[in-house]
Amino acid sequence: MSLETLRVSPGYEHILPIEYQDLINHGPYGRQVKVSEMGKFKEIIEEHPMCAGCAMSLFIRLTMIGLPTPEHTVLVGTAGCGRLSISQASIPFIYGNYGDTNAVASGLKRGLEIRFPNQKKDVVVMAGDGGLIDIGFKHLMHAWFRQEKFTTIMLDNEVYGNTGGQESGMTQKGRVLKMAPRGKQVDKIDAIGLAKVAKVDYIARIAPTNPARVARTVRRAVLVAREIGSSYIQAYTSCNIEYAIPTPEVMKDAFNVEKERYGFEEILSDRAKEYLNEIEKKDKEKK
Repeated sequence: MSLETLRVSPGYEHILPIEYQDLINHGPYGRQVKVSEMGKFKEIIEEHPMCAGCAMSLFIRLTMIGLPTPEHTVLVGTAGCGRLSISQASIPFIYGNYGDTNAVASGLKRGLEIRFPNQKKDVVVMAGDGGLIDIGFKHLMHAWFRQEKFTTIMLDNEVYGNTGGQESGMTQKGRVLKMAPRGKQVDKIDAIGLAKVAKVDYIARIAPTNPARVARTVRRAVLVAREIGSSYIQAYTSCNIEYAIPTPEVMKDAFNVEKERYGFEEILSDRAKEYLNEIEKKDKEKK
């Protein structure tokens, strides 16, 4: 969880693959990178075994770019498509039991604050709608009500994409799936509304249509969680397999869904807004 874990002992650099050397010398560690710089630096994650055209893999890649200090970050995930990509990143990753990610993150964050009193360590949960709003619901809500200082990112593909196409609490009402042949009978759970009820300090709903906005949203959420309280991002990450979206049309679907029902929304508590304003003011002064 620091640059020291990445640096190579003197005299052994030439033995390492060029990709690793590039990650150390030209990666995003120790500096803030922009989406517009993609292709000019070695990314934390570049290869993964996820499906071709997967919107979730794109969102995860942009999330890694948005992390304020990836060298001081721990990712927490669980069973689901996302972990196929998240676990390939050059960032410590904890694989929790299905549904307990936010409980694991709560203990981890508290432990890190004790172990590293002079260095802020960020904890970010990234899991699917099934892992968070269905099986992980109680841990999610109690972490929010306790105002635990970590970020939760829901990779909302509105289906159990990793296990064959069952409906989830986040599936749209009426949608027919391979393992929901009669269509979902009830409405999609209003997770944003639940976050408001729990008084989460930073809440955002977003689709992967604007890469710079995704990275900026992730950065703001993590910064709020670092000092103020819980933060939550709900990201539309379509499952092109279960919803039969042709690979070339994945982004077209994202734009359509964003326009129809998943428009960007950002909700901040007064204390979170004040904190971010201070940070952004200092950033402008540095420039």
